[in-house]
Amino acid sequence: MRKGLAFLAAIGLTVALTSTALANSVHLKGGPNAAPAFTDNGLTLNAAGELAGLGFGDVLVKISAVADPTAACTNNGGTQAPGQNPAPVTVTGSESIPASELKNGNTPFSVTTNAPATPIAGAPDCPNPNWSEDITDMAFTSATITVDQPAGTLVLTVACTFSPATTNGAVLAGNVNCTSN
Repeated sequence: MRKGLAFLAAIGLTVALTSTALANSVHLKGGPNAAPAFTDNGLTLNAAGELAGLGFGDVLVKISAVADPTAACTNNGGTQAPGQNPAPVTVTGSESIPASELKNGNTPFSVTTNAPATPIAGAPDCPNPNWSEDITDMAFTSATITVDQPAGTLVLTVACTFSPATTNGAVLAGNVNCTSN
């Protein structure tokens, strides 16, 4: 009886450690220098790629991106003062991937930030607070992607910088530098 319980306990421990170990080797597919494909959509940033080395359970992919916005100030008469450059803005987004979509520890992802809040309350970069300040474009300078499995358990962080800052459309792979840990 004791040998049977010891055997079952050993099996349980092995299963627990194996699923944890699998989740600890999460990485982007594509080799050691892999980076997601990024697309600047004007006011949002999309990151897409494929994750490998996942364990069992739901996955939460989050993105946080920093951008230098361009804004336009408009007075009550409709006159615009374009080219306003507010302070850098951080935008975030997330994508949930159910465990049922994982195939052999792999899954594609496509996560997009939310657009920034606009108009900017109080129009701090305009001639006075009676103007309206609207963000018209975002030039992204960096992005961080985090992967949780399950939600609340961080298994991968990918920090990327863009040089030069992004412009609308696909971001050239040569302009992206990412590190993973």
